[in-house]
Amino acid sequence: INAENMGRKKRKKKKKKKGKVTPQEQGKKFLKPGKVVLVLQGKFAGRKAVIIRAADGNKTRKYGHCILAGISKYPQRVTRKTTARKAAMKSRVKPFIKTYNWNHIMPTRYALDIDFRSFINGSVVADPTKKKVALKKAKTLMINDYLTGKNRWFYNKLKF
Repeated sequence: INAENMGRKKRKKKKKKKGKVTPQEQGKKFLKPGKVVLVLQGKFAGRKAVIIRAADGNKTRKYGHCILAGISKYPQRVTRKTTARKAAMKSRVKPFIKTYNWNHIMPTRYALDIDFRSFINGSVVADPTKKKVALKKAKTLMINDYLTGKNRWFYNKLKF
């Protein structure tokens, strides 16, 4: 025993991790179709949306991204006084379909069970005419879901 090390304990060296987990690898776990997310950046910041497809990256977008269908304009509150015509007008939902980077969305614990995957994919987002048709289908599905009373949280505007 050396005089210098008298009374000192030996320190163990910490092993270094082989590689950090990239955001792309992390995103695979919880960003699944049907998961409700909040949009954090851009025109629709603060709006709720549903993941339709999630991808690690491709030739055009080399980052992790998702195709989202969300609510651009929320339905208004309907009271007992409102007439049937006014109630129908206030129950309208205006949807959006857009591709977002994983960094610009925040997942929630909620999921929505509307089947958007049957008519929304990457080619629909790129082509304006296909997108217009898909938006109309998404609108009818969202309005029907809202009127049945399912997923009330999704159709309420965030207050912040």
